[in-house]
Amino acid sequence: MLIKKWEQLPEIMKTDEVRKYYDVLCRKNIQLFFKRFFDIVLSLFFIVLFSPVFVVLAIIIKIDSPGPVFFRQERVTQYGRMFRIFKFRTMVKDAEKLGALITANGDSRVTSVGRALRKYRLDEFPQVINVFLGQMTFVGSRPEVPKYVNRYTSEMWATLLLPSGITSKASILYKDEEKYITQTENTDETYMNIVLPEKMKYNYEALMDFGFWEDIKIMFATVAAVFGDR
Repeated sequence: MLIKKWEQLPEIMKTDEVRKYYDVLCRKNIQLFFKRFFDIVLSLFFIVLFSPVFVVLAIIIKIDSPGPVFFRQERVTQYGRMFRIFKFRTMVKDAEKLGALITANGDSRVTSVGRALRKYRLDEFPQVINVFLGQMTFVGSRPEVPKYVNRYTSEMWATLLLPSGITSKASILYKDEEKYITQTENTDETYMNIVLPEKMKYNYEALMDFGFWEDIKIMFATVAAVFGDR
C-alpha cells in the first residue's frame, strides 16, 4: 500500500491542503507496506473463520424481513475511487428511497434484527471482504457516499490518500452518532454541516500521526468501545 507519486494523484487532490499530509505519509512507506500485508492476512483469516456465522446471520436477516442479505451501497475510497461496500442489511428493503442517507436515532426503517446487529456493529463485519479486495483497510477514515464527497473541502480530500477504513478514532468517538443527528427537516444537511466536520478533525490527526502500531491500538480500542459499555 504505497502512495502514488504526486503527479499521479487526481487533480482535485493536488492542493496545498493535501500536500502536507501527503509528505508525511510518503515518509512511512514501510509501515504502509505492513499495513496492507496485515489487512490481507487478517481479513482472509476472518472470512474463513467466521463464514459459518455469516451464513447464520444471513438466514436470520432473511427470516426477519424481505429483501437482500447484504446492503451494497456505492462509497468512495482511496484517490476518489468508487466501490460497493458490503454490510449486512439492517433496514427495510429500499430504505434509501424512504428517507435520508444517514440513519437518525430511532429511525423506523431499522428492522428488529437490524437493531441488534447495529448495537454490536455486526452489520459492519462483511467489510472484511472489501478489505481483502483492497477497497478498504481495517483502520482509516470511514467511506462516505459520493453525495457527501462531492461537497468535500480541499483538506477533506486528504483523507482519501489512503483507503477508507472499517474503524478509526473518529468512529470510536462517534460510535453513537445517531444521537448527534436529531430528526430535523434535513438529516443529511445536519450530518454534512455539523457531524462530518468534527469527525474530520480526528481523521486529519490520524493522517499526521499514522503508524502501524497506532492502527493496532485503534482496533483494540474499537473492540473495547463496542463491548465495554454493554
